[in-house]
Order: sequence, then C-alpha cells, then structure tokens
Amino acid sequence: MIDLDKELNPQQADAAKTTEGPVLILAGAGSGKTRTIVYRISHLIEDLRVDPWNILALTFTNKAAKEMKDRVGSMLPEGMKAPNISTFHSTCLRIMFSHADKLGYTSSFEIADAADQKAVMREVYKKLNIDTKLIPEKRAAREISEAKDSLKDPEKYAQDNFGDFSKKQFIDIYREYQAHLMHNNSMDFDDLIMNTVKLFKKYPDVLESYQEKFKYIMVDEYQDTNTAQFEFIRLLADKYKNLCVVGDDDQSIYKFRGADIRNILDFEEHYPTAKVVKLEENYRSTSNILAAANEVIANNSERKSKELWTKTPEGSKIRFRQLDTASGEAAFIADDIRKRVEEGAKLGDFAILIRTNIQSKEFEDAFRVRRMDYEIVKGLRFWDTKVIKDVSAYLLTVAGGSNDMRTNRIINLPKRGIGASSVDKVAAFAAENGLSLFDACCRVDEIPGVSGKALAGIKSFTEMILSIREESKSMKLSEVVKRIISDSGYDQYMLMESDSTEKYAEMKDYINKLKEALDSYEEETDEPDLIDFMRQNGVEGSTIDKVTDDSNTDRVMVMTMHNAKGLEFPNVYVSGMEQGIFPGFGSIMSDDPMAIEEERRLCYVALTRAEKTLTLTSSRQRMINGERRFYAISQFMKEIPDELLDMNVQPKKAEKKERVIPEARKIARAAFEEKPVAFSAGFKNAKAGAFSTSAPKPDYEVGDRVRHFKMGEGTVKSIVPGGRDYEVTVEFDSVGIKKMFAGFAKLKKI
Repeated sequence: MIDLDKELNPQQADAAKTTEGPVLILAGAGSGKTRTIVYRISHLIEDLRVDPWNILALTFTNKAAKEMKDRVGSMLPEGMKAPNISTFHSTCLRIMFSHADKLGYTSSFEIADAADQKAVMREVYKKLNIDTKLIPEKRAAREISEAKDSLKDPEKYAQDNFGDFSKKQFIDIYREYQAHLMHNNSMDFDDLIMNTVKLFKKYPDVLESYQEKFKYIMVDEYQDTNTAQFEFIRLLADKYKNLCVVGDDDQSIYKFRGADIRNILDFEEHYPTAKVVKLEENYRSTSNILAAANEVIANNSERKSKELWTKTPEGSKIRFRQLDTASGEAAFIADDIRKRVEEGAKLGDFAILIRTNIQSKEFEDAFRVRRMDYEIVKGLRFWDTKVIKDVSAYLLTVAGGSNDMRTNRIINLPKRGIGASSVDKVAAFAAENGLSLFDACCRVDEIPGVSGKALAGIKSFTEMILSIREESKSMKLSEVVKRIISDSGYDQYMLMESDSTEKYAEMKDYINKLKEALDSYEEETDEPDLIDFMRQNGVEGSTIDKVTDDSNTDRVMVMTMHNAKGLEFPNVYVSGMEQGIFPGFGSIMSDDPMAIEEERRLCYVALTRAEKTLTLTSSRQRMINGERRFYAISQFMKEIPDELLDMNVQPKKAEKKERVIPEARKIARAAFEEKPVAFSAGFKNAKAGAFSTSAPKPDYEVGDRVRHFKMGEGTVKSIVPGGRDYEVTVEFDSVGIKKMFAGFAKLKKI
C-alpha cells in the first residue's frame, strides 16, 4: 500500500485518492502536479488493483510523457507493465494505425509534417493558380489548421461558410489540400485527432472498444486543449466518466495554436458532479517572486480563484532595471551574470526569457564579445532539420513508400541534372496513369519530352533506390542510412553546403544520432519497420532535441517565454518589459479584451520560472525593422507592488555605451586580461598560442566587400588565424553576421 498522506501534502493526497468520477485538479505553477499524477496512477494500480492497460494518461509533449512513464515505472513492482502514457498525437496515431482503412487510408499511411504541408500547399496554389501575394500560403495553412482543430472537414467548412465570398478560395484550397494528402496516403498532425473523432462517431463499436480499454483517463495541461482534443477526451470518457484533468488556467498561453481556455474554465459545466482540488503550495520560488506573480495575474477577469503560497523564505526583492538601448540592456544582463559567476555561481544557473526570437540578436552579440558560453533555444525539432528531412525522405522511399512529396524532395538532391520541367512531365505521366511519382520515374523511357540529361539522372536515381531497397532486406536499418549517404552522394553534398567544418560536423552528428535511434528501435521492436519508425518519430520528436554534445551544459540559456513553460531556473532575467513589446502592440490594439489577458498569463508563466532571483529589464528604445522606436515601461511592471521591487532606473547619460570591437584578436586579448568566465574552444586554443596557421591568407581585408555563392554580398568584419585556416566573420546584407573558414567560404572580393 502507498501511504499517500505521508508522501503528498493534504491537497495532493486528496486529488490522488479521488479516483471515481470527474475530477479537476487546478495545479498552480511549481505545485507538484506531476508528482500528484504519478502517485494517483500508482495508487490506482497497486492499491485499487486497476489493470494498467485500463489507464490512459495524456499529455502534450513526448518529454513530459517519458518523464511520467519513468516515474510511474519506478514505483511499480518489477516486471509490471506500465499504463498507457503518451501524447494526444501518439495515442491517436495508434488508433488510426488499427482503423485507418475505415476512413479510406491504408495502414501504411504517413505523417505529413510542417515541411510536407508547405510542399502540398505550393502544389495546391499552383494547381488553383492562386496568387500568394493575395492569399499567403501561411494564412491558408492556418485557416485549415483552425478548421481541423474545430472538427470541420472540407465539406463542413464549406457548409459553415456558404455565401461568404471572403472564404470561397479557402474552401477550394482546403478541398484540394485534403485531396492531395489523401492521394499521398498521408495525414497531417491535425488530421490524426480530427480523424480519430470522426472514426469514433462513425463507428460506435470502435469507440466502445476503446471506452472499455481506457476506463480511467487522465489529461495533463488541460488548459492547452483545443476543440478536437476536448471532443476526443469527452467521447472516450463518456461511458465511465472516470476523467481526471490537471491544469492551470493562469498558464493558458497557446491560443495561437488553437488552445481554448474555456475547456478548463467550463469543466464543471460539462461535468456538474466534478470534484475540484486546488494545488496552491509552490515548491519552486521564493515568496517575493510568488507575491509578484499573484499580483499580476489577479488583474485577469477570466480565471478561477487561487493564490500560490510557499513555506520558503522571502528571498531578495525583484530587481527592475531600465536601460537606454536594447544592446545596453543585453550588456547589463551579460555583465551582471558574469559578475555573479565570478562570485561562485554557474552559467547554467541563468536563463534569459524574451518575448520574441528577434530579441536574441543583442544577447548573442553581448555574449560573443565577452566570450561567455550561451545557447539560443529556438525550439527547432531534430526531426524538422533539413538533413534529417532529406535522409528521412530517402529512407521512406527505399522502404517502398509511394509518397510523391518524398520523391519530389530527393529526386534531384544532390543534383542529378533533373530540371523542374522534366519532373513536371513525369508528374503528368503519373497522374494520367494512376501512378506514384516514383513508379512513374521507373517508367521514364515511356515519357516523351524528358531531356537526355534528365533521363540519365532519373534512371540513376531509381536504380540506386531499387538496389538499396533489395539489399536492405538483409541489412540493419542504420546500415541502410549509411548506404544511402554513400550511394546518393549526400556526404559530398553536405560538404559543399557547409560553410565551415563545424557546420559539416554538426550535419554528420545529426545523421549519427539518427543511426543510434534506428539501432535502439531495432533492439526494442520485434518486427522493425522503417515506415513505422519514421511515423512514430515524426509525431513524437522533441521540440528541444539537441544533437550537440551536452557534456558541457554550463551555459546561459536564452529562450522565448513560450519555450520556457514547464522549465525552471535558479536565476531568471525577463527582458523587454516594455509597452508594445510585452504586452505587444497586437494585443494592446486588439478588439478582443482577452488578448491582453493571454499576454498577462504569459507574464505569469515567465515570473514563475524563477526559483531564487528574478530580474526584469526594459529598454527605452529599440531598432525594429530598421526604425528606431521609443517605449514606455510595460503595464505589467506597474501591476507589481513597489515594496516587492528593487528599482534602479538609470538616467540616459549614466548608461555605458556598448562597443563591439571589430578585430577578434583584440576581443580575445581583452577577455584574457579580464579573466573571463568561459571561453569557446577556439579561444582557449588561441590562449595557448594557436593563432598561427599554414593556410594562405585571404586576398581580402577587414572592411572589404565580398560575395558568397549562397549568402550573397557582405562586409568582412574580422579575419583571425586559427589552427588550420583563417576564421572570417562577415556581416551579410541578407542573413546577418556569419563566421566561417576561408577555405570553405570561398569568398570573392568585390
């Protein structure tokens, strides 16, 4: 028996013990919600003897699901099967895998991710002859996603917008987009949930089988659910009503992704017999930080009443600093962190939260000049990187997939002399004969008008794929990757595409990590299948799944407030506390009063990421789109009582100007004299006397204008001798500042 009263606080124990009927757990930031869920699941299995397979726990990220699964597994007797703990998309994927044929798909359907969706949209626009300037592709994609989140297929969407001229082209786009996906036997992420709901409603016997399977359902981060997810949960729980949802309306910050805060606010209306348990004791932050967060969020009208509290000491006051410029703000934060590290802290103890990614540039400059280790977290998924997308397309084609999007991506990658007009001719032949694009390529001799060079390239491409396909039957999956890289010439392609040895090594690391994932999958799966592997990982790839070496995690993290949700750091800096930045002008000017409330919830999330110290900063002026703009202090700052703040708003003349030294040698020398906190590997070598190089010096100097074959024109900012080559820093007109080795860059002086 698990002693819940001993392991949990009274409110957590109450939530864990309430297992029958609907339950709403309002879990404030840092209140131990995951611990509560884990003990509730363990209590169901060990104490109440509920079979693990009758329990379903849903969350939004694979990382959260894995953490929950590991913690539950550690509490269960050895050898006992863990309950079903996964993301919404993974759960719906498994359901559709068993029943896709009922909706017109085959069991080998693929997942169309963001890149695939863009490719489909381009084809749709081309077919319908739609001007992207009049209707941007992103706008149409967002309209379709919102329709699917609201459970509207193309026909329902057309019915609801009948007679609305402004929606006519969206109706046509949606129909053609969905037809294109069906032709390729593909579903996008929104389809997975919408189609599962459609399946349940169309086939009551299928629904009942899953209702019997999942008698106890738990949903984490319930405030982030949309209409489709809500309906999916409602249908599954409709028979036994043993539904426990956990969330915090004050942390609902994903409206732009379709999240509907009404789902959690109206839970008791949907389930009148629901029991509500509030988790308000915070185990993360000091009382001063919590007091500030409570004061800010109390200004929202659409929320359930609760107030975080803690037994921890008051802690230091919340610092507020207003600087004159954005670069000055970044310099202040960088210097402040360096000072605190010199006093004994670690770089990894600090996080800088920004409202938008555009704010990261000043921090990159400030940390680079000071030679401090940092990481800009922008949420790029491992599975969304170009190199992995390319290799995945090869793998799925080798596996026998008939997806035209995959074939179209790799048919001329690396270049094989196959032009767009030749591909169009093959595609037309495929459409006329009911073939996939790859199958049409295999019959290229029958297609008139394909040029000799393209003909040879297509034959070479298909012969390579068919050869690897045949031999892959007796190969490990990771060896298939190795063979693809070798036979396709992709390794040479990566070398040519890389503008530095570091970039090339990074791309190789991505491929090595893919091989490792394939090896693990093969070891853990009775009947390994490439399509199954790619489909699962396309759904479950982590949003911060880094391929870099994490042995050195001692670096400052810079990330958006949205990316920071669910994380915590000892010391947090919230940058950009200005009216027009945070909250943004869009929410300030919006006709929807709830827009500001969502921004305030985001502020609440940002403040409650801090454990020990919290520093808020703002800038009087910023350069936005080449224009200097002046900003007042954020209204959110005014919602924090003065007695909680340590304010030091510097006069303009007191601010030290941020200066960027053009020569890297001078930067390094100054950094060494200051005994810096951390150096990059290159400058550590420089300190040991590795500035000399045997490579020929470039024929351009600092200040010269140069041209790069891919990035265009720019100005040379520095040239530094390294161990093997000269490292050149160029500020390009189109893509900003880039560092590269001269031998790789092949810059031409203008």
